[in-house]
Parts: sequence; structure tokens; C-alpha cells
Amino acid sequence: METIAALDPGRDKCGFAVLDTEGSVLFQKVLETKKLEQEVRNAQKQYGFTRLIEGNGTTSKEAQARLTRAMPELIIKVVDEYRTTDMARKAYWQAKPPKGWRRLLPLGLQVPPEPVDDFVAVILATRYIKEYYHE
Repeated sequence: METIAALDPGRDKCGFAVLDTEGSVLFQKVLETKKLEQEVRNAQKQYGFTRLIEGNGTTSKEAQARLTRAMPELIIKVVDEYRTTDMARKAYWQAKPPKGWRRLLPLGLQVPPEPVDDFVAVILATRYIKEYYHE
């Protein structure tokens, strides 16, 4: 079974995930942008992906250029990030339900207490897998 990586690039931090083509999340992490190439290379060694799906956000071109220089064999496909942050917040709360006083507030009024960029990466990969592997 093939694996696919996904990246939600950002100025200071990036969301990163690796999924198999059935949509199972094998790895997800928020990583420091300054360690982008090292982190992606380490994950590639562990999970063996040859394709990376990247969101088209603000720093997308810079991240793509850095990864292409460091890993020319990696196939990078840039995709639309539309509404992924909102979707990632919902996914975050499903994965990590609120505890304590947070349970009393509607989720729509809350901001997750930690970055959700890794959930965005999972969403980007999931969209790609649905479109190209499960038509």
C-alpha cells in the first residue's frame, strides 16, 4: 500500500502528516518551519512516501522550493487549502474533546489550545486520496 505525505506550510510552523492510500493516519505533527527539510526527510525514510501534497497558503512557494532543492526525487502536488482551518478545528475537537470548564462552552466559540496545522495536513491528504485513489 502506498503512503502519501501532506504539508500545511507556514512562516514559523508547518502541519505535516503521512497517510496510507486507504486514508489511515500514520503520523501527524506540527513542526518548526526551520526544520522542514530534516523532518520531511526523516519521515520519508520511515514511511517511504514519494508524493507530498502541499497546501497553497502564503508560504507555499518557499516551502516547495526548499523541499525540491533538498529532495528532488519527491513529487510535490500543490492543492487548494480552502476552508481547511475550520475543518481542522472541528477535527481537533473530535480527536481531543474539551475537558473541565471547556465542556460547557459551545465548540464554535472556542479556539483549540494548540495549533491545528497537523490536522490541516491530514485534511489535505484525505482530499487528495479521495479524489485520486477512490474516485
